[in-house]
Amino acid sequence: FETGFVGDRLEEGEQELARRKKRIIIVAASVLIILIALAFWTHRGEDASSTIGDAGLSPRVTVVQPGRSAISMSITATGTLAARREMPVGVSGEGGAVAAVFVEPGDWVRAGQVLARVERSVQAQQGASLAAAIQVARADARLAQNDLDRATELVSNGFVSKADLDRRTATRDAALARVKVAEAQYNEQRARIGRLDIRAPAAGLVLTRSVEPGQIISSASGVLFRIAKGGEMELIAKLSEVDLAALAVGDRVDITPVGGKQVYTGHVWQISPVIDPQTRLGMARIVLPYHRDIRPGGFASARIVSGTAEAPVLPESAIQHDDKGSFVYIANAKNIAERRDVKIGQVSAAGVSIVGGLNGTERVIALAGGFLSAGQKVEPQAEQPSGGAKAAGQGQ
Repeated sequence: FETGFVGDRLEEGEQELARRKKRIIIVAASVLIILIALAFWTHRGEDASSTIGDAGLSPRVTVVQPGRSAISMSITATGTLAARREMPVGVSGEGGAVAAVFVEPGDWVRAGQVLARVERSVQAQQGASLAAAIQVARADARLAQNDLDRATELVSNGFVSKADLDRRTATRDAALARVKVAEAQYNEQRARIGRLDIRAPAAGLVLTRSVEPGQIISSASGVLFRIAKGGEMELIAKLSEVDLAALAVGDRVDITPVGGKQVYTGHVWQISPVIDPQTRLGMARIVLPYHRDIRPGGFASARIVSGTAEAPVLPESAIQHDDKGSFVYIANAKNIAERRDVKIGQVSAAGVSIVGGLNGTERVIALAGGFLSAGQKVEPQAEQPSGGAKAAGQGQ
């Protein structure tokens, strides 16, 4: 009885184990079928996307064929403003106490105008004494001439000897010489008095004044006034050797002082014949007409127009930048975006001139370049260059 009971339990356990194995196999098969279905649908979706892309739904981009336009070649520089011809004015005479000063910085003066006057009471009295000495010398000369005339009338009658006549003639000549000496001394004193007036050597603009009434001045006092001859100013710009080689005297320059927006036009009047061996820079001097906002000692930027050239002009939206430099995307013959490194020239309202990397016949992607990558297929839509860019190029 006991043996038969144990055998029934063993048989039931084997049957339960078989049922569990069957359920495991069914679950595993179901999971496998689900994975296969997912893989199939994923692969099918990729094929569908590829098919849609090949069907013509590539990104649509605007392209422009820039051609070549006439542009102004320009060089940018910075420098210091100064008077083109600065005239320092000091004491030319013996000096003394300043009696009056007649000008202020910013005043215009004419050639020879009195800027300041030195007290001259002593010199004036000396001049009056010398003027009186002239009158005395002239009186002596008239008296000597009268004695000579009387002696000449009497010599024919034998009342005056020939030797006496010669002495009277010598006396008359000495008196006339003393008149000339007195006149020379008086004129010298007048010149000394005149040098007490500090005068402008030429017409121009007073830049600085460093003298006040009552101040004692002499030839060792240094510069009392600084005058810009004719009011002309200049910008002294430092440029590289390459930029200097591209300049010519007479080139037009647009100058903008720091802190201002007004642009002033001048021209290059002198190019440095030497290069600084330390900085490898040379100077270009740019003359400017007078304007109250152009102040010597200030700082300014300059744009030097050094001729014209032909180059493609693109809208700024077409230019991209990264750590390798500036570039554009062009649509090649297969309508695939292709990167093209470029060198940027002048930037103006007409666009950006390209001085290297393009010849003007390419189809340049003007818009949406920032959302593309090299090798991506695109759908180009042609657009002509803007009329403003053409007009600007022709105008320059």
